[in-house]
Amino acid sequence: MKKKFFKFFIFFLPFLLFACIQEIDPLSGKKVYTLLSTEQEISIGHQIIASAINENDGLYPDREVQNYIRGIGEKIASITPRKVDYRFYVVNSSEINAFALPGGPVFITRGILLKMDKESELVGVLAHELGHINARHHAKFLEKTYGMNILLNILGIALHESKYAAAVMSLAQVSSGLLQLKFSRDQENEADSLGVKFSYQAGYDPEGLLSMFEKFKAMQKGGNVEWLSTHPLPDTRIKNVQQMISRQYPDSYRLKQDSENFHRIQSILRSTKESYDYVERAKKYIKFHNYSEALSLLDKAIAVYGSNQAYTYRALVNLNLKRYSEAINDANRAIQLDSLYFYPLLIKGVALTHTGRWNESINTLEKAKKLVSENPDTYYYLGVDYQAVGNRAKAIENLSTALQLTDGKRGWEADAQRRLRVLRGY
Repeated sequence: MKKKFFKFFIFFLPFLLFACIQEIDPLSGKKVYTLLSTEQEISIGHQIIASAINENDGLYPDREVQNYIRGIGEKIASITPRKVDYRFYVVNSSEINAFALPGGPVFITRGILLKMDKESELVGVLAHELGHINARHHAKFLEKTYGMNILLNILGIALHESKYAAAVMSLAQVSSGLLQLKFSRDQENEADSLGVKFSYQAGYDPEGLLSMFEKFKAMQKGGNVEWLSTHPLPDTRIKNVQQMISRQYPDSYRLKQDSENFHRIQSILRSTKESYDYVERAKKYIKFHNYSEALSLLDKAIAVYGSNQAYTYRALVNLNLKRYSEAINDANRAIQLDSLYFYPLLIKGVALTHTGRWNESINTLEKAKKLVSENPDTYYYLGVDYQAVGNRAKAIENLSTALQLTDGKRGWEADAQRRLRVLRGY
């Protein structure tokens, strides 16, 4: 048996080597073999940006806040050895979280920013996420978890070369995996080490990362720290970081710890918190179909601060109440604030379908599909629209994809199957 396996391995070894790409590891400077080139890794990460934004209720709609976080992130990124397409985003989510995607995108929530006390804590968190990107932890996860066929399908979406349904199914699978990715203990330790190093080299006291770890630990009892669900934090990690700073960076206390700019940004976030709290309460009523209570809370949220999140959820309530004009108006307001937010585009498209404005709906939903290509509702309503305007091929294509992607709990599955039977002539 071993002999047969050895012959099999020797036979396929040239093909495996052919599939691999040789690159220079930015951390060690040594040649390494990988299934994904840096360009491919960046491409996959870019295709999931809009999904990450949508999962976190859109981008925080304040340019000053976004520019500040981008500036801090780019300052740290400039001293990291790996040169990729770094991008930094603040998202609306109230969860205490920060995460990165393959090839450069980094996200930080409104919730975690409100828990920080000084700029060095922000730098520590961002530097840690940049540590994961520089160590290629996301790429290693993709290479280990998914076959090359799946990864090539995803890359094919960007290149317009894949069979669309198969590519979309692959992207849905990988997107879910990356947005819920849990790193190993060794990977977390490596990201901690790099985060401390990057903070120091960027001119900040690396004690900021340690301070955030201690905050996470203190909040852990409440069970509301999303960051801990994907970044396990045993006591040994905190001790390791403490020892690393004291041994390698004993003068770090002399470095920058805070700034007036950081506190100005926090004051902006605090001034809008009441609005976001109203939205969080409204979401609970929406879950149980109590739309009148939800609408009252969302009206209050918008009166305090008209965020893309508040307008989107009011659009959703209006859609469920069949107040389609109001749903379209609110969705348009959200889209104007955040062109990368998928959900208001979907709501607008569905409302347009219900009012018989088929071509406008097609235009809106095709834009939504370019942002997040793996949502089954988009395909169902596009199928309905294309059938209404007489485009049989497009209707079949979209309805078929909708049924492939659905979890079976959308409510339109039977109608989609009926429409397909009619379109196919049986």
